[in-house]
Amino acid sequence: MVTKAKVKTKAKVKKVVNQVGKRKTAVARVTIKEGTGEVRINKKPLEIMEPEVVRTKISEPLFIASQLPDVDIAGIDVAVNVKGGGFMGQAEAVRTAIARGLVEWTASETLKESYLSYDRSLFVSDMRNKELKKAGAKGARAKRQKSYR
Repeated sequence: MVTKAKVKTKAKVKKVVNQVGKRKTAVARVTIKEGTGEVRINKKPLEIMEPEVVRTKISEPLFIASQLPDVDIAGIDVAVNVKGGGFMGQAEAVRTAIARGLVEWTASETLKESYLSYDRSLFVSDMRNKELKKAGAKGARAKRQKSYR
């Protein structure tokens, strides 16, 4: 009696990296996977982001990574979802998330070092927040003035 041996084939596992970046009340979640080289923020291509300052700030980690000879980021798709905060807080959260994701994707220590030497906030989230308004006062620090005359 001849039995056929079952051959188990492993499905090819696609590499996916998820990371988070934060700034003030903005939270950016990035997903990096193999693809055609698209960068999308909230399902919009990076090329049509306005204002231009935001587009430049978001593309900084991609530019730095492309300048390094041992890092290849040509065939990856970057999809970012960002919520909360204003447009500059969102931009800084997005750049932190992208930088963290690229370091995890490439596993390159030189990329991490170049990010940290360029700007520490590229890799480390800036957790400073607006100070809360206090009860019985007009703002965070301003108190009610008294007059004794």
